[in-house]
Amino acid sequence: MVSETVRQLWAEPRATPPPPARVWTDWVLLVLLVPVGVLEVFLRHDVGWPVVAFILGVPSIFALLWRRTHPLTVVVIVFACHGASEAVALLGAEHSAMLNTTAWLLILPYSLFRWGSGRECMLGMAVMLLAHVPNGSGAVNSFVDIIAATVFLLFPAAVGLAVRYRLAYRVRAHDQVKMLERELLARELHDSVAHHVSAIIIQAQAGRTVAPTNPDATVRVLQVIEEEASRTLAEMRIMVRGLRDGEAADLSPQRGVADITKLARATGDSPYIAVQLTGGLDDLRPSVGAAVYRMAQESITNAVRHARHATRIDVSVDGDDDNVRLVVQDDGDPSPSAAGAIGYGLVGMSERAKLLGGTLQAGPSDGRGWTITAVLPREGVPA
Repeated sequence: MVSETVRQLWAEPRATPPPPARVWTDWVLLVLLVPVGVLEVFLRHDVGWPVVAFILGVPSIFALLWRRTHPLTVVVIVFACHGASEAVALLGAEHSAMLNTTAWLLILPYSLFRWGSGRECMLGMAVMLLAHVPNGSGAVNSFVDIIAATVFLLFPAAVGLAVRYRLAYRVRAHDQVKMLERELLARELHDSVAHHVSAIIIQAQAGRTVAPTNPDATVRVLQVIEEEASRTLAEMRIMVRGLRDGEAADLSPQRGVADITKLARATGDSPYIAVQLTGGLDDLRPSVGAAVYRMAQESITNAVRHARHATRIDVSVDGDDDNVRLVVQDDGDPSPSAAGAIGYGLVGMSERAKLLGGTLQAGPSDGRGWTITAVLPREGVPA
Protein backbone atom coordinates (compact mmCIF):
# COMPACT_ATOMS: atom_id res chain seq x y z
CA MET A 1 0.00 0.00 0.00
CA VAL A 2 2.76 2.44 0.92
CA SER A 3 4.80 1.53 -2.16
CA GLU A 4 1.76 2.07 -4.40
CA THR A 5 1.16 5.51 -2.86
CA VAL A 6 4.81 6.43 -3.39
CA ARG A 7 4.66 5.23 -6.99
CA GLN A 8 1.54 7.32 -7.69
CA LEU A 9 3.10 10.39 -6.10
CA TRP A 10 6.29 9.89 -8.12
CA ALA A 11 4.25 9.80 -11.35
CA GLU A 12 2.18 12.92 -10.51
CA PRO A 13 2.57 15.50 -13.33
CA ARG A 14 3.28 19.17 -12.80
CA ALA A 15 0.42 21.55 -12.11
CA THR A 16 -0.07 24.44 -14.49
CA PRO A 17 1.37 27.64 -12.96
CA PRO A 18 -0.68 30.85 -13.08
CA PRO A 19 0.07 33.44 -15.79
CA PRO A 20 2.72 36.09 -14.98
CA ALA A 21 0.03 38.73 -14.45
CA ARG A 22 -1.19 36.87 -11.37
CA VAL A 23 2.14 36.58 -9.51
CA TRP A 24 2.34 40.20 -8.37
CA THR A 25 2.46 38.95 -4.76
CA ASP A 26 5.97 37.61 -5.35
CA TRP A 27 7.11 41.05 -6.47
CA VAL A 28 5.61 42.55 -3.32
CA LEU A 29 7.50 40.02 -1.18
CA LEU A 30 10.67 40.77 -3.13
CA VAL A 31 10.36 44.51 -2.54
CA LEU A 32 9.79 43.94 1.18
CA LEU A 33 12.35 41.20 1.86
CA VAL A 34 15.41 42.56 0.02
CA PRO A 35 15.69 45.79 2.06
CA VAL A 36 15.01 43.85 5.28
CA GLY A 37 17.77 41.38 4.44
CA VAL A 38 20.25 44.16 3.66
CA LEU A 39 19.46 45.97 6.90
CA GLU A 40 19.82 42.74 8.87
CA VAL A 41 23.32 42.14 7.50
CA PHE A 42 24.53 45.57 8.59
CA LEU A 43 22.63 45.95 11.88
CA ARG A 44 22.96 42.52 13.47
CA HIS A 45 26.13 41.83 15.45
CA ASP A 46 25.69 38.05 15.76
CA VAL A 47 25.98 37.28 12.05
CA GLY A 48 29.07 35.38 11.04
CA TRP A 49 30.98 36.87 8.13
CA PRO A 50 28.51 39.59 7.03
CA VAL A 51 29.76 39.62 3.44
CA VAL A 52 29.11 35.88 3.11
CA ALA A 53 25.73 36.30 4.85
CA PHE A 54 24.81 38.96 2.31
CA ILE A 55 25.92 36.86 -0.68
CA LEU A 56 24.06 33.75 0.51
CA GLY A 57 20.98 35.40 1.96
CA VAL A 58 19.92 38.40 -0.10
CA PRO A 59 20.31 37.35 -3.78
CA SER A 60 18.49 34.07 -3.10
CA ILE A 61 15.33 36.09 -2.40
CA PHE A 62 15.03 36.75 -6.12
CA ALA A 63 14.35 33.03 -6.57
CA LEU A 64 10.79 33.78 -5.45
CA LEU A 65 10.02 34.88 -9.01
CA TRP A 66 10.57 31.33 -10.31
CA ARG A 67 9.09 29.28 -7.46
CA ARG A 68 5.98 28.43 -9.51
CA THR A 69 7.62 27.57 -12.83
CA HIS A 70 10.82 25.91 -11.53
CA PRO A 71 10.03 24.81 -7.96
CA LEU A 72 12.70 22.10 -7.65
CA THR A 73 15.49 24.31 -9.00
CA VAL A 74 14.53 27.09 -6.60
CA VAL A 75 14.44 24.66 -3.64
CA VAL A 76 17.90 23.30 -4.49
CA ILE A 77 19.47 26.76 -4.85
CA VAL A 78 17.84 28.37 -1.82
CA PHE A 79 18.33 25.47 0.57
CA ALA A 80 21.92 25.04 -0.61
CA CYS A 81 22.54 28.68 0.34
CA HIS A 82 20.70 28.06 3.61
CA GLY A 83 22.87 25.08 4.46
CA ALA A 84 26.04 26.92 3.47
CA SER A 85 25.14 29.88 5.68
CA GLU A 86 24.90 27.54 8.68
CA ALA A 87 28.13 25.77 7.79
CA VAL A 88 30.33 28.87 8.06
CA ALA A 89 30.49 28.22 11.83
CA LEU A 90 32.54 25.11 11.02
CA LEU A 91 35.02 27.24 9.07
CA GLY A 92 35.95 29.50 11.97
CA ALA A 93 33.13 32.02 12.23
CA GLU A 94 31.78 32.70 15.72
CA HIS A 95 28.19 32.50 14.46
CA SER A 96 26.39 31.13 11.46
CA ALA A 97 25.72 33.42 8.52
CA MET A 98 22.03 32.57 8.42
CA LEU A 99 19.72 35.59 8.38
CA ASN A 100 16.33 35.68 10.07
CA THR A 101 15.00 36.99 6.78
CA THR A 102 15.49 33.52 5.29
CA ALA A 103 12.34 32.44 7.15
CA TRP A 104 10.65 33.19 3.81
CA LEU A 105 11.97 29.87 2.52
CA LEU A 106 9.02 28.20 4.28
CA ILE A 107 7.06 29.31 1.21
CA LEU A 108 9.09 26.88 -0.89
CA PRO A 109 7.66 23.59 0.48
CA TYR A 110 4.22 25.00 -0.31
CA SER A 111 5.30 26.00 -3.83
CA LEU A 112 7.00 22.66 -4.44
CA PHE A 113 3.93 20.58 -3.58
CA ARG A 114 1.53 23.04 -5.16
CA TRP A 115 3.12 23.20 -8.64
CA GLY A 116 5.90 20.61 -8.81
CA SER A 117 5.60 17.11 -10.24
CA GLY A 118 5.57 14.13 -7.90
CA ARG A 119 9.20 13.40 -8.69
CA GLU A 120 10.18 16.99 -7.96
CA CYS A 121 8.24 16.95 -4.68
CA MET A 122 10.07 13.88 -3.37
CA LEU A 123 13.51 15.06 -4.53
CA GLY A 124 12.90 18.56 -3.21
CA MET A 125 11.80 17.29 0.20
CA ALA A 126 14.97 15.22 0.42
CA VAL A 127 17.05 18.32 -0.39
CA MET A 128 15.23 20.36 2.27
CA LEU A 129 15.83 17.71 4.94
CA LEU A 130 19.48 17.22 3.99
CA ALA A 131 20.00 20.96 4.39
CA HIS A 132 19.38 20.43 8.11
CA VAL A 133 21.92 17.67 8.61
CA PRO A 134 24.21 18.63 11.55
CA ASN A 135 26.71 21.05 10.10
CA GLY A 136 26.94 23.94 12.49
CA SER A 137 25.73 25.56 15.66
CA GLY A 138 22.26 26.21 14.27
CA ALA A 139 21.70 22.77 12.75
CA VAL A 140 19.72 19.83 14.01
CA ASN A 141 21.68 17.79 16.52
CA SER A 142 19.30 15.08 17.68
CA PHE A 143 16.64 12.73 16.38
CA VAL A 144 13.95 14.85 18.04
CA ASP A 145 15.25 17.93 16.23
CA ILE A 146 15.14 16.05 12.95
CA ILE A 147 11.51 15.06 13.53
CA ALA A 148 10.65 18.64 14.51
CA ALA A 149 12.33 20.04 11.40
CA THR A 150 10.52 17.49 9.24
CA VAL A 151 7.13 18.43 10.68
CA PHE A 152 8.03 22.12 10.34
CA LEU A 153 8.67 21.65 6.61
CA LEU A 154 5.81 19.22 6.01
CA PHE A 155 3.14 21.61 7.24
CA PRO A 156 3.45 24.15 4.36
CA ALA A 157 3.99 21.21 2.00
CA ALA A 158 0.70 19.67 3.16
CA VAL A 159 -1.07 23.00 2.65
CA GLY A 160 0.29 23.22 -0.90
CA LEU A 161 -0.80 19.65 -1.64
CA ALA A 162 -4.28 20.30 -0.25
CA VAL A 163 -4.70 23.43 -2.40
CA ARG A 164 -3.40 21.54 -5.43
CA TYR A 165 -5.90 18.66 -5.09
CA ARG A 166 -8.76 21.00 -4.25
CA LEU A 167 -8.23 23.02 -7.42
CA ALA A 168 -7.71 19.83 -9.44
CA TYR A 169 -11.02 18.50 -8.13
CA ARG A 170 -12.73 21.73 -9.12
CA VAL A 171 -11.27 21.52 -12.63
CA ARG A 172 -12.49 17.91 -12.97
CA ALA A 173 -15.93 18.96 -11.74
CA HIS A 174 -16.05 21.75 -14.35
CA ASP A 175 -15.01 19.30 -17.07
CA GLN A 176 -17.72 16.87 -15.95
CA VAL A 177 -20.35 19.61 -16.15
CA LYS A 178 -19.19 20.45 -19.67
CA MET A 179 -19.37 16.79 -20.70
CA LEU A 180 -22.88 16.43 -19.29
CA GLU A 181 -23.96 19.59 -21.10
CA ARG A 182 -22.53 18.29 -24.37
CA GLU A 183 -24.39 15.02 -23.87
CA LEU A 184 -27.67 16.82 -23.20
CA LEU A 185 -27.19 19.00 -26.27
CA ALA A 186 -26.38 15.94 -28.36
CA ARG A 187 -29.63 14.33 -27.27
CA GLU A 188 -31.64 17.40 -28.19
CA LEU A 189 -29.87 17.70 -31.54
CA HIS A 190 -30.63 14.05 -32.17
CA ASP A 191 -34.33 14.55 -31.47
CA SER A 192 -34.43 17.57 -33.76
CA VAL A 193 -32.50 16.00 -36.63
CA ALA A 194 -34.37 12.70 -36.27
CA HIS A 195 -37.64 14.58 -36.74
CA HIS A 196 -36.45 16.16 -39.98
CA VAL A 197 -34.95 12.92 -41.27
CA SER A 198 -38.23 11.11 -40.54
CA ALA A 199 -40.02 13.74 -42.61
CA ILE A 200 -37.58 13.09 -45.46
CA ILE A 201 -38.41 9.38 -45.32
CA ILE A 202 -42.14 10.10 -45.43
CA GLN A 203 -41.72 12.43 -48.41
CA ALA A 204 -39.57 9.89 -50.19
CA GLN A 205 -42.19 7.17 -49.63
CA ALA A 206 -44.90 9.49 -50.91
CA GLY A 207 -42.77 10.25 -53.95
CA ARG A 208 -42.57 6.54 -54.75
CA THR A 209 -46.35 6.33 -54.60
CA VAL A 210 -46.85 8.98 -57.27
CA ALA A 211 -43.79 7.95 -59.27
CA PRO A 212 -45.73 6.05 -62.01
CA THR A 213 -46.71 9.40 -63.49
CA ASN A 214 -43.09 10.66 -63.48
CA PRO A 215 -39.92 9.61 -65.28
CA ASP A 216 -38.11 6.50 -64.05
CA ALA A 217 -35.17 8.57 -62.89
CA THR A 218 -37.38 10.16 -60.26
CA VAL A 219 -38.12 6.75 -58.75
CA ARG A 220 -34.43 5.92 -58.50
CA VAL A 221 -33.67 9.28 -56.87
CA LEU A 222 -36.44 8.81 -54.35
CA GLN A 223 -35.17 5.33 -53.54
CA VAL A 224 -31.72 6.72 -52.86
CA ILE A 225 -33.21 9.44 -50.63
CA GLU A 226 -35.15 6.88 -48.64
CA GLU A 227 -32.17 4.56 -48.22
CA GLU A 228 -29.79 7.33 -47.17
CA ALA A 229 -32.28 8.88 -44.78
CA SER A 230 -33.05 5.49 -43.18
CA ARG A 231 -29.33 4.75 -42.79
CA THR A 232 -28.69 8.20 -41.27
CA LEU A 233 -31.51 7.78 -38.78
CA ALA A 234 -30.25 4.33 -37.76
CA GLU A 235 -26.70 5.63 -37.26
CA MET A 236 -27.89 8.57 -35.17
CA ARG A 237 -29.95 6.25 -32.99
CA ILE A 238 -26.85 4.14 -32.37
CA MET A 239 -24.90 7.30 -31.50
CA VAL A 240 -27.47 8.61 -29.05
CA ARG A 241 -27.87 5.15 -27.50
CA GLY A 242 -24.16 5.24 -26.70
CA LEU A 243 -24.46 8.75 -25.29
CA ARG A 244 -27.37 7.75 -23.08
CA ASP A 245 -25.42 4.75 -21.78
CA GLY A 246 -28.38 2.41 -21.60
CA GLU A 247 -30.98 4.99 -20.55
CA ALA A 248 -34.39 4.84 -22.14
CA ALA A 249 -35.13 7.47 -24.72
CA ASP A 250 -37.04 10.53 -23.54
CA LEU A 251 -40.22 10.60 -25.63
CA SER A 252 -41.60 13.82 -24.13
CA PRO A 253 -41.83 16.85 -26.47
CA GLN A 254 -38.72 18.99 -26.60
CA ARG A 255 -38.99 22.27 -24.67
CA GLY A 256 -38.73 25.57 -26.49
CA VAL A 257 -38.97 29.32 -26.01
CA ALA A 258 -42.77 29.22 -25.72
CA ASP A 259 -42.46 26.95 -22.68
CA ILE A 260 -40.58 29.67 -20.76
CA THR A 261 -43.95 31.28 -19.94
CA LYS A 262 -44.74 28.20 -17.85
CA LEU A 263 -41.82 29.14 -15.57
CA ALA A 264 -43.62 32.32 -14.48
CA ARG A 265 -44.78 32.40 -10.87
CA ALA A 266 -47.98 34.09 -9.78
CA THR A 267 -48.24 36.91 -7.24
CA GLY A 268 -48.22 35.60 -3.69
CA ASP A 269 -45.27 33.30 -4.16
CA SER A 270 -41.76 34.48 -3.38
CA PRO A 271 -39.96 35.52 -5.42
CA TYR A 272 -42.35 36.69 -8.12
CA ILE A 273 -41.22 35.56 -11.60
CA ALA A 274 -42.19 37.67 -14.62
CA VAL A 275 -41.61 36.42 -18.20
CA GLN A 276 -41.66 38.60 -21.30
CA LEU A 277 -41.24 37.30 -24.87
CA THR A 278 -40.74 39.84 -27.65
CA GLY A 279 -39.53 39.92 -31.23
CA GLY A 280 -39.42 37.11 -33.73
CA LEU A 281 -39.29 33.82 -31.83
CA ASP A 282 -41.52 31.55 -33.93
CA ASP A 283 -39.06 30.10 -36.43
CA LEU A 284 -36.09 29.34 -34.19
CA ARG A 285 -34.14 26.17 -34.70
CA PRO A 286 -35.25 23.55 -32.15
CA SER A 287 -31.74 23.33 -30.69
CA VAL A 288 -31.63 27.10 -30.10
CA GLY A 289 -35.12 27.18 -28.61
CA ALA A 290 -34.29 24.28 -26.28
CA ALA A 291 -31.04 25.98 -25.23
CA VAL A 292 -32.80 29.26 -24.40
CA TYR A 293 -35.37 27.37 -22.33
CA ARG A 294 -32.71 25.39 -20.43
CA MET A 295 -30.69 28.54 -19.68
CA ALA A 296 -33.77 30.41 -18.48
CA GLN A 297 -34.76 27.46 -16.29
CA GLU A 298 -31.27 27.14 -14.78
CA SER A 299 -30.99 30.91 -14.21
CA ILE A 300 -34.32 31.03 -12.41
CA THR A 301 -33.38 28.03 -10.28
CA ASN A 302 -30.10 29.68 -9.30
CA ALA A 303 -31.83 32.95 -8.43
CA VAL A 304 -34.47 31.23 -6.29
CA ARG A 305 -31.84 29.23 -4.41
CA HIS A 306 -29.06 31.75 -3.98
CA ALA A 307 -30.36 35.32 -4.38
CA ARG A 308 -30.71 36.61 -0.83
CA HIS A 309 -33.85 38.65 -0.07
CA ALA A 310 -34.97 38.49 -3.71
CA THR A 311 -38.60 39.45 -4.28
CA ARG A 312 -38.69 39.48 -8.08
CA ILE A 313 -37.05 37.70 -11.01
CA ASP A 314 -37.47 39.17 -14.51
CA VAL A 315 -37.00 36.95 -17.54
CA SER A 316 -36.97 38.54 -20.99
CA VAL A 317 -36.40 36.87 -24.35
CA ASP A 318 -36.07 39.01 -27.47
CA GLY A 319 -35.48 37.84 -31.01
CA ASP A 320 -34.24 39.84 -33.97
CA ASP A 321 -33.10 38.92 -37.47
CA ASP A 322 -29.80 37.44 -36.32
CA ASN A 323 -29.85 36.60 -32.62
CA VAL A 324 -31.94 35.63 -29.63
CA ARG A 325 -31.18 37.46 -26.37
CA LEU A 326 -32.08 36.06 -22.95
CA VAL A 327 -31.80 38.25 -19.83
CA VAL A 328 -32.58 36.95 -16.34
CA GLN A 329 -32.28 39.47 -13.50
CA ASP A 330 -33.21 39.31 -9.82
CA ASP A 331 -33.39 42.03 -7.17
CA GLY A 332 -31.61 40.14 -4.39
CA ASP A 333 -28.42 41.00 -2.55
CA PRO A 334 -25.43 39.90 -4.69
CA SER A 335 -22.71 38.20 -2.68
CA PRO A 336 -19.49 36.27 -3.46
CA SER A 337 -20.95 33.18 -1.79
CA ALA A 338 -23.89 33.19 -4.17
CA ALA A 339 -21.55 33.50 -7.15
CA GLY A 340 -19.55 30.50 -5.98
CA ALA A 341 -22.67 28.46 -5.28
CA ILE A 342 -23.96 28.76 -8.85
CA GLY A 343 -20.54 28.27 -10.41
CA TYR A 344 -21.24 24.83 -11.93
CA GLY A 345 -24.60 25.95 -13.33
CA LEU A 346 -22.87 28.85 -15.05
CA VAL A 347 -20.29 26.48 -16.47
CA GLY A 348 -23.03 24.36 -18.04
CA MET A 349 -24.87 27.35 -19.49
CA SER A 350 -21.66 28.87 -20.80
CA GLU A 351 -20.70 25.59 -22.46
CA ARG A 352 -24.13 25.29 -24.10
CA ALA A 353 -23.95 28.86 -25.40
CA LYS A 354 -20.43 28.29 -26.73
CA LEU A 355 -21.43 25.08 -28.55
CA LEU A 356 -24.19 26.99 -30.37
CA GLY A 357 -21.91 29.91 -31.30
CA GLY A 358 -23.26 32.29 -28.65
CA THR A 359 -22.04 34.05 -25.53
CA LEU A 360 -23.04 34.16 -21.88
CA GLN A 361 -22.25 36.81 -19.27
CA ALA A 362 -23.10 36.76 -15.58
CA GLY A 363 -22.42 39.16 -12.73
CA PRO A 364 -23.85 41.66 -10.25
CA SER A 365 -26.27 44.25 -11.64
CA ASP A 366 -25.58 47.97 -11.45
CA GLY A 367 -28.11 48.37 -8.67
CA ARG A 368 -29.23 45.23 -6.86
CA GLY A 369 -29.27 41.59 -7.75
CA TRP A 370 -27.58 39.38 -10.30
CA THR A 371 -27.95 39.43 -14.09
CA ILE A 372 -27.37 36.62 -16.59
CA THR A 373 -27.32 37.55 -20.27
CA ALA A 374 -27.12 35.00 -23.09
CA VAL A 375 -26.99 35.79 -26.81
CA LEU A 376 -27.43 32.95 -29.31
CA PRO A 377 -27.47 33.11 -33.12
CA ARG A 378 -30.87 32.15 -34.55
CA GLU A 379 -29.30 29.49 -36.74
CA GLY A 380 -27.27 27.95 -33.90
CA VAL A 381 -24.00 28.17 -35.83
CA PRO A 382 -21.20 26.30 -33.90
CA ALA A 383 -18.39 28.49 -32.52
